[in-house]
Amino acid sequence: MKLISWNVNGLRACVGKGFLDFFHREDADIFCIQETKMQPDQLELDLPGYQKYFNSAERKGYSGTAIFAKEPPLSVVNGIGIPEHDTEGRVITLEYPGFYMVTVYTPNSQNELARLDYRMVWEEAFLAYLKGLDAKKPVIVCGDMNVAHREIDLKNPKSNEHNAGFTIEERTCMSRTLESGFTDTFRLLYPDKKDAYTWWSYRMKARSRNVGWRIDYFLVSDRLAEKVSDSVIYQDVLGSDHCPIGLIFTENL
Repeated sequence: MKLISWNVNGLRACVGKGFLDFFHREDADIFCIQETKMQPDQLELDLPGYQKYFNSAERKGYSGTAIFAKEPPLSVVNGIGIPEHDTEGRVITLEYPGFYMVTVYTPNSQNELARLDYRMVWEEAFLAYLKGLDAKKPVIVCGDMNVAHREIDLKNPKSNEHNAGFTIEERTCMSRTLESGFTDTFRLLYPDKKDAYTWWSYRMKARSRNVGWRIDYFLVSDRLAEKVSDSVIYQDVLGSDHCPIGLIFTENL
């Protein structure tokens, strides 16, 4: 079973930059998207063989998530059931017989950490949501989580210690999630791999120099970890300031 996640930084723009070529080439069972920046009626997307699910922000052109799946789920839930967190289209959950599939676009703490306090409230609520799902059946959660967990996960850790995405508060939240029964699949398989990034600033030719951050993840309930075959970073795929990531299981779940 193959899963893919990609922060496309605007799905309409990404479609004009080769999105569909990658989508069809990889032929994933489930394809998760963050930062769609659109309402479903703003793009005619022909994806034969896939069910399409969108959770768009109330604010037009902002945030938003989507999942394209070959197999229809048992249920679809948008958001986490808390009104203050559910206006920005950040979470979709598909329920299947053997697992929950969750895609998330975690709020950015923003310049000068203007939204860090809200981010901390969000993190607590989202972790509680994941733990509630995990108590029922295993969870796969993927997306742009807007944090580089360890120093190995970004090019310049020292100069970014107090910047959004690498604060001690955000990194502690990721640690807490992993300690709550979830596995970072990439570090499970590649614990010491350096220069493995998923996002690059548009400034200073950061991507061509590979001055990046790993802020996109596939996490799985610990009891699924032994079934993970590979966790992939498609660093050469363009179309966004993020690259896609993939997760491959040894079997269908």
